[in-house]
Amino acid sequence: MTKGATAPSDRSLPPAPPGMILPGEGIIDAPALRAAILSDLAQAEDPRAARGIAVRHLADAKARGNAALAAAFAARPHDARALIRAQAHLTDVLVATAFDIARRHLHPLSNPTEAERMAVLAVGGFGRAEMAPQSDVDLLFLTPWKITPWAESVIESMLYMLWDLKLKVGHSSRTVKDCLRMGRDDITIRTALLEHRFIAGYEPLAAELGDRLWGELFRNTGPEFIEAKLSERAERHRRQGGQRYVLEPNVKEGKGGLRDLQTLYWIGKYLHRVPTAEGLVEAGLLTREEYDIFTRAEDFLWAARCHLHYITGRAMDQLTFDLQVEVADRMGYEDRAGRRAVEIFMQDYFRHATRVGDLTRVFLTELEARHAKPEASLFGIFKRTKRVKAGYKLVQGRLDLADPRRFFADKLNLLRVFEEALRTGYLLHPNVMRQITAHLDLIDEDMQSDPEAVQIFLDLLLKHGNPERALRRMNELGVLGAFIPEFEPVVAMMQFNVYHHYTVDEHIIQCISILAQIERGELVEELPVVSGILKEGVNRKVIYIALLLHDIGKGRPEDHSILGAQIARRVCPRLGLSAEDTETVEWLVRYHLLMSDTAQKRDIGDPRTVRDFAKAVKSRKRLDLLTVLTVCDIRGVGPGTWNNWKAMLLRSLYGQTAEALEGGIESLNRENREDEAKRALRDRLADWSAADLRHETGRHYAPYWQGLPTDSHAVFARLLKDLPDSDIRIDLHPDEGRDATRACFALADHPGIFSRLAGALALVGANVVDARTYTSKDGYATAVFWVQDSEGKPYEVSRLPRLSQMIHKTLKGEVVPREALKDRDKVKKREREFRFPTHITFDNEGSDIYTIIEVDTRDRPGLLYDLTRTLANNNIYIASAVIATFGAQVVDSFYVKDMFGLKLHAKPKQEALEKKLRQAIADGAERAAG
Repeated sequence: MTKGATAPSDRSLPPAPPGMILPGEGIIDAPALRAAILSDLAQAEDPRAARGIAVRHLADAKARGNAALAAAFAARPHDARALIRAQAHLTDVLVATAFDIARRHLHPLSNPTEAERMAVLAVGGFGRAEMAPQSDVDLLFLTPWKITPWAESVIESMLYMLWDLKLKVGHSSRTVKDCLRMGRDDITIRTALLEHRFIAGYEPLAAELGDRLWGELFRNTGPEFIEAKLSERAERHRRQGGQRYVLEPNVKEGKGGLRDLQTLYWIGKYLHRVPTAEGLVEAGLLTREEYDIFTRAEDFLWAARCHLHYITGRAMDQLTFDLQVEVADRMGYEDRAGRRAVEIFMQDYFRHATRVGDLTRVFLTELEARHAKPEASLFGIFKRTKRVKAGYKLVQGRLDLADPRRFFADKLNLLRVFEEALRTGYLLHPNVMRQITAHLDLIDEDMQSDPEAVQIFLDLLLKHGNPERALRRMNELGVLGAFIPEFEPVVAMMQFNVYHHYTVDEHIIQCISILAQIERGELVEELPVVSGILKEGVNRKVIYIALLLHDIGKGRPEDHSILGAQIARRVCPRLGLSAEDTETVEWLVRYHLLMSDTAQKRDIGDPRTVRDFAKAVKSRKRLDLLTVLTVCDIRGVGPGTWNNWKAMLLRSLYGQTAEALEGGIESLNRENREDEAKRALRDRLADWSAADLRHETGRHYAPYWQGLPTDSHAVFARLLKDLPDSDIRIDLHPDEGRDATRACFALADHPGIFSRLAGALALVGANVVDARTYTSKDGYATAVFWVQDSEGKPYEVSRLPRLSQMIHKTLKGEVVPREALKDRDKVKKREREFRFPTHITFDNEGSDIYTIIEVDTRDRPGLLYDLTRTLANNNIYIASAVIATFGAQVVDSFYVKDMFGLKLHAKPKQEALEKKLRQAIADGAERAAG
């Protein structure tokens, strides 16, 4: 094939950049590749065959290069900067070689005119010479004037070659004038052009573009560019969840991610034409220390992103739960002291993300100081400002220090500054943040127990009505962890489960924020009980300190409640609490899960449950404090965790316990409840005859009357009336007060009824949150299940007929749950990496007449059916099941008797049953994993 002529100032191959993970020839040998292609091109009969030859050689070189880079990165899993440069170099050579073959050998020109000169430029991330393994390749084909037919043919052939190489190519063909016009109108195009880099072709054309961009477009448009980039950033954060502690963060687009760092660099480059991020130091926008933080965060984030690309084989930038485990493993993290490798990895991730946030604030304020328009003096006269105390000044509407040296001569000012910010409502100026971070060493042991320092800290918590604002800023700047060193280990600590939406420190601050909202009267309608408790008055210091410390023991092998209580015993006296208050805080931290566990994992319709809880709590004062702490703790887990079901359970437990503590624990007896329930039913069924009422109130055993509300008693009375032995009656009704659908079943009793009902509900995708089953004296089963749909809401009324139809089919034996569930009983891929070791306990003390079997394990759609079927097959009668779900983990508590109506006291019987339950869980887990 003919070879085209070369224009002066024409480049065929780009040079290899320094600092790559492998030497250039170890990645791709450009001269040898070109020679091999040219050698085979002589045999090509037409351009199509020639293109095929070129693609074959290029694909081999690409595969070898990628394999070499993957191996090098596996050996040096943190050296991402060197990898992304090398990946960009490999792509440079592939692009330049394809361009060379297209213009010189597929479409040769013996005497090209000036109009047929062309340059190929990299733009965007590729223009920065930063490429992850699966990044897009963004190209700009630059021509001097309107594109010629020859240039169109060259570009088309080149693109076909790159597409055949499975590269994701974004491309545009423009003149220099086009670039200026379009860049003026479109900020995205302008940003891409900001990072253009010449690869091959006619270099003077690329140089002209650079000169004219800087001379005609970028100059004098800095403020406009800054504004556009910041509004882009705000919109991006909103789309990604709006907070740094999203548990499945996007490494590229999320808050504190790579795009935030790139935005800093873009703005710095646009304003100061800095060639690299390091130029931000010379431009005075960052200090050398801040730039080092920038580099460490960037290295970490790039490493995580590159590993994501290698694991998935695609441009995946979100650290989903299943991928977090693999990335942590590839980056060399190991399990340590009760914490999983993935939790340690994610703590590092969140700490880097926080630092990126700090850097962004500092950088933007520095820019604002340089580029902000001075306020008109007239406006300044009328603008209302709150006066700041001596030692402070206002800069750009933010709190700054008048004289930093004098300010830090008194180390207590490290706390006072946060109180001044709360008092005045002003945000801290990033200059102050810089100074605070640089002076953290002033917070020593003396200051940690200094009475005045402690009082300032307590005032931050108790005095201003919005303590979360101060705590969050203190935490981000390291002050909170320095003043209370026991808090430092939980900063940015992730809990690897789908239940907790926040890191431990953010969860604690969310809880305190919720307590402050309740105190301000903002949640009276949603939380009437705790709003009432706080209105009547509790020890505010105790409740705030207890919330601050309730999860401080997390992240170690020991039970975090026990360890947290021990830490509280040390910290509280230091924070000026009396011996009595210290004891109360210690008790609250030790038992902060007691009320939640009792309400969600036990049958609170059983008087014994309430009696035992009341004995543990002992006093109304502690009950009130524990109720407030429990509500804040559950609501602080994350959006959607609190619902009417939990509210109803806690409200009921609180009311019954308060009554027991005031009227004496012995007032909680079965007889009282039974009489009250029967009286309520008679009132409800006022239209029934005396004989029918006598029959209905006499046919049920005591637990039936104690365990169900009057609404359910009335439904069952109607279902049971004149019920034939062969019939099954079902009543489905949305129970809005509990965020669930109530499903009542009445039918002739037979063994395994609970299991078959659980199977039927599983088949229609219903999640059981609570269930009771009773047998009447005349041989009928009355079972009630409260179920939710996959969104955790009651079923829509329109879906109830189908639900009823499927249940009927299952109970009649037309559908066998075990077979039908096989395809549906799956664990979601992103949840497979969660570890939930199975715990099974037998409790003969928690109920007067039943053994409570508690099964704590991983949740899946067919689990309840598997467990209840196993119990039924072993002649265990299930009276009730209480189901508590925590994300992908579930605790199923069964109130059971053996076939003789007795508790399961015999140890060998318990062990045999536990073995069978574990086997059922293991078999089901294997099926779900498949």
